Amino acid sequence: MASIEHSAVLPAPPERVFALLERVEDFADYSDLIDSIEALGEGRYRWHVRAVGMEWAFLVRITEREEPSRLAWESIEGVRNQGCYRLRPVPEGTEVTLSLDYEIKNRLVEKAVNRAARPLVAKVSRQILERVEARL
Repeated sequence: MASIEHSAVLPAPPERVFALLERVEDFADYSDLIDSIEALGEGRYRWHVRAVGMEWAFLVRITEREEPSRLAWESIEGVRNQGCYRLRPVPEGTEVTLSLDYEIKNRLVEKAVNRAARPLVAKVSRQILERVEARL
């Protein structure tokens, strides 16, 4: 599995940041690459993402919800991935760290995605955190 990590500091307490991050279905409003996210109940969400000239769909479920410090998920269908947001209070507000692991079965597609993944995930993460910050 490939791994990516991205961090940022948001000027708000962890409780306020966590309250926005746990609204997973709103992430489609936070990034240009996310077409839609359907809430399916019981902590499950179907994501529709457009990246590297392809459309990707995957079903994820929330695996950990430790308010206000950790929100984790794993895919149960589609693109294999797992990740988490870790929130930590800092003097400036909250340090948010996204860790993401993913695996793509097709070797040709995997090479293209791996080349583009770090900048794409960084872009999506940056957009999400900037737009979360704007809503704070």
